[in-house]
Amino acid sequence: MIRKYILPLVAVVGAIFAVIIVRAGNKPVPAAPPVAQPAASPFAHYIAGAGILEARTENVAIGTGEGGTVIGVFVKVGDRVTEGQKLFQLRNFTQTAEAAQAKGKIVEADAGVAQALAAVVRAQADLQRLVEYPRKEDVKPVAARAKEAEAALADAKAQLELWQSIADKDKRAVSEDDLIRRKFAVLTSQAKYDAARADLDLLTAGTWVRDIDVAKAKVEEASAALKAAQAAVVSAKAASDAAEARLERLTIKSPMDGRVLQVKIRKGEYASAAALSTPLMVLGDDDTLVVRTDVDENDAWRFKDGSAAVAFVRGNRDQRVTLTFDRVEPYVVPKRSLTGESTERVDTRVLQVLYRFPRKDLPNVYVGQQMDVYVEAQPVGGDTTKPAATAPK
Repeated sequence: MIRKYILPLVAVVGAIFAVIIVRAGNKPVPAAPPVAQPAASPFAHYIAGAGILEARTENVAIGTGEGGTVIGVFVKVGDRVTEGQKLFQLRNFTQTAEAAQAKGKIVEADAGVAQALAAVVRAQADLQRLVEYPRKEDVKPVAARAKEAEAALADAKAQLELWQSIADKDKRAVSEDDLIRRKFAVLTSQAKYDAARADLDLLTAGTWVRDIDVAKAKVEEASAALKAAQAAVVSAKAASDAAEARLERLTIKSPMDGRVLQVKIRKGEYASAAALSTPLMVLGDDDTLVVRTDVDENDAWRFKDGSAAVAFVRGNRDQRVTLTFDRVEPYVVPKRSLTGESTERVDTRVLQVLYRFPRKDLPNVYVGQQMDVYVEAQPVGGDTTKPAATAPK
């Protein structure tokens, strides 16, 4: 009895339950509401693109022209820097010693120039003295001695004549010895006069031309030594400049005014001079931000220079900013900025359009952040020669 009625009834109930379960499982699952409502374009016809924020100067990757161990990092992330400000320092002990040694050689070379210059002045003075010789002050005493010798000679001759006249009248009045002494006195005075006159003639004749030639040669020799000393100074300064340049290369400085966006080097680490996938430091002027917008190559023909654009902060459609057209980079490149959406193609090529806005208009965004950008465009199939209208305020 049980088998005849109960079992078929259980089977029927099970079949009905199975049908109910299957129908319940076939109902569509309602989509989960998004965490944040997506942004909507303010334009009737537009091109949508993903934008990446970067500094107005672009993101400048700081490197070093010479590898070395870092002995000091002078800035941190977020610091404002000015052009020429020190960023970090590589080990420079050897280069510092070389620079100091080069400066010492400059001092030595300068001393050599001073000595050579003094030698030139001395040689020129000697030459000038010989050229202007004799001075009238030198001639006067020699001329006076010549006149004195001439007067002495005249006196001796007069005495001799007097004694001679007396002897002619009376030989007994003058001894022979006195007369001989008078004659020798005349000869002595004559010799003194001749010597004084010769000294005067020699003095008034001026410097011997051969002495002037020797003095000129000494001037030329001193001048050549001066030029050599000056060349040594130039060489020493060039060596010092080279040493300073080598030393300067080890002090990495900011090439511009901006902000430190990233620091990936620490004291004690080795900074390589090779091209790095991760820069040692990144700088940029973020007072004005640039949105590098990827426009799909399929939509590139719809874009016109100067088209209005609006950017939304990803995840918050209430934060938006009106963009100002900056420029187009007229070279279509493979897409590198990926949004992570399931419908996104990674083999797409894009035209990069750059818009800018002051950071104060949207202060809570950061370099490297993605934004949703809508660019006003001509409608598909419309007249592409007409300019796009301005963006709504």
